[in-house]
Amino acid sequence: MERSEREIRESKFAELMNKHFAATAIPKGIHCLSLRLTDEYSSNAHARKQLPSPELLPLLSDNSYHHFVLATDNILAAAVVVTSAVQSSLKPEKIVFHVITDKKTYAGMHSWFALNPISSAIIEVKGVHQFDWLTRENVPVLEAVESHNLIRNYYHGNHVAGANLSDTTPRTFASKLQARSPKYISLLNHLRIYLPELFPYLDKVVFLDDDVVIQRDLSPLWEIDLNGKVNGAVETCNGEDDWVMSKRFRNYFNFSHPLIAKNLNADECAWAYGMNIFDLRAWRKTDIRDTYHAWLKENLKSNLTLWKLGTLPPALIAFKGYVHPIDPSWHMLGLGYQNKTNVENVKKAAVIHYNGQSKPWLEIGFEHLRPFWTKYVNYSNDFIRNCQILE
Repeated sequence: MERSEREIRESKFAELMNKHFAATAIPKGIHCLSLRLTDEYSSNAHARKQLPSPELLPLLSDNSYHHFVLATDNILAAAVVVTSAVQSSLKPEKIVFHVITDKKTYAGMHSWFALNPISSAIIEVKGVHQFDWLTRENVPVLEAVESHNLIRNYYHGNHVAGANLSDTTPRTFASKLQARSPKYISLLNHLRIYLPELFPYLDKVVFLDDDVVIQRDLSPLWEIDLNGKVNGAVETCNGEDDWVMSKRFRNYFNFSHPLIAKNLNADECAWAYGMNIFDLRAWRKTDIRDTYHAWLKENLKSNLTLWKLGTLPPALIAFKGYVHPIDPSWHMLGLGYQNKTNVENVKKAAVIHYNGQSKPWLEIGFEHLRPFWTKYVNYSNDFIRNCQILE
């Protein structure tokens, strides 16, 4: 009996490791899509055409339009976010999408939106290398994050070495693995903290993660009075789903560290990244970015002992006092790690978020939740068909 229990336990940890590798790897179909579209950019003038067309350029800074910002290196995910937003909008002609990607994906991302235009919306594709402001001199802490040996080992090293599996539960191990996703040290993931500088002429933007689907018209978000606050977000400490909506500061920070214990309240309600309405005018009057940088440096100095999980913890500190809670029906979380998600609630949510490992474009995605995402994939597209993207 003891041996059987030990073997079951070991196989559970092995399953979690395999799931982690499946979640952090790039599926063959998505890699193929990026390569083929990049090749198209070099050989097809239509794939290189200016986005948006020259006469529409002034609208990129027109505050009477609804501006969305999406930062991603996943072309298929970006296509789903943009398509779902436009199809769900009552006024798609008022939508402007600012899609930001990294240098290696820029040509492929540009090709996709140049060759698959959405007639009603305005779409801009930019690489991080094209933002004059986004230089290493302006954001030295990001260079430290990317080059720090401890961080590289933490996110890319052996996740079992040194872990005492006999003293941990599978659930705890799963959350530790999720915290080690390499995306957490990517510049694209930190990009949202620089929105006021990247878009100096805009007053308000909605920032979207690439693992969301928009199911309802989002234009009312621009009408929400944030009462002078910077960040309109859904709080994640109250809700029907006890697992997904029970997050307080204690879930993200190490309160045994004196610096954390002295500055933060363990019971304070956390909020969600992934669909946020940001008032950039109010933001520019604050020191949010500098606070974010200062705490990133503290965490580096303390060998990552203040927190482990990505970009949300420093944001929870930096935006402290600047968050305006919005109705939870705007943003439903947990579709990437909670397979008991209520499908009726999914249907009613304005934005559904596949945060967690089980992304809908991966084979480990939950079968009953995938159709909410795949309905926005154009399977008749030659590139998607030729790359045999998971249908």
